[in-house]
Amino acid sequence: MVFRDRRQAGAALADRLRPLAAEDPIILALPRGGVPVGYEVALALNAPLDLLLVRKVGAPGNPELGIGAVAEGGVLVLDEDLVRTLEVTPAALDRSVQRATTELAANSRRHRGGAPPPAVTGRTVLVVDDGLATGGTAAAAVQALRERDAARIVVAVPAAAPQSAARLRERADAVVCVHEAAGRRAVGEWYADFRQTPDREVTHLLTDARSRRLREIPDARRRSGA
Repeated sequence: MVFRDRRQAGAALADRLRPLAAEDPIILALPRGGVPVGYEVALALNAPLDLLLVRKVGAPGNPELGIGAVAEGGVLVLDEDLVRTLEVTPAALDRSVQRATTELAANSRRHRGGAPPPAVTGRTVLVVDDGLATGGTAAAAVQALRERDAARIVVAVPAAAPQSAARLRERADAVVCVHEAAGRRAVGEWYADFRQTPDREVTHLLTDARSRRLREIPDARRRSGA
């Protein structure tokens, strides 16, 4: 099974998530690839869309291999088994974590302009990404939301490795996935078009989702007589 692109994958995921619309969720997408997916979910559920900033901690000498992740609020989640298997020294681990933390701060300035993350206290939150490989960034996202007192946390992705989804089900309240299958080593293997999502597209989709919601809320109030 291969998705055409992230938008088409998001539409497929939205179909699985429609029953959650009654919980008035907030959609938090993991940038950048999770934003086009989250955009489709937000439109289908008529829910607010925002970002949850997370950054992978790369293995020393192999930064594409995630050994953990950092998230907003100073959250750090490590794959302790992988750290031991790779024999990562404490000094090398500190450097990798610091690099990820610096990149996270830069992303926060770029995408938020210094504004705080959205409030999630007492809310149902759908954490949306374009897929789960190791699941490290999603795990950090879940922990960050726990610390911000989210009422219910649902990780939602178009595709996932079964082991990663199973591990996340121990952390999140639920994991919703369109398709799980072993043997795919990278999220991009699920997509015909997996080009990097540019910052300008992230900005455009967030702005468009907010403007659509602002238009639809008054319409809904008029229909209800409020």
